[in-house]
Amino acid sequence: MQKRLTRLLMLFIVLISFSSCSIIEGIFKAGVGVGIFIVVVVIAIIIFIISKIFGKK
Repeated sequence: MQKRLTRLLMLFIVLISFSSCSIIEGIFKAGVGVGIFIVVVVIAIIIFIISKIFGKK
């Protein structure tokens, strides 16, 4: 019980110490980076599939 209370207290302190705007900003920055990476990977896979389909003549 003491360990759980300590974890909750630490989480509360961390949440209080960060301003909400900086937390949201960090989440969106990470989301944009991951989103761009996923789009690039999907486009590369589509180009690869199209080249395999139309490349065989």
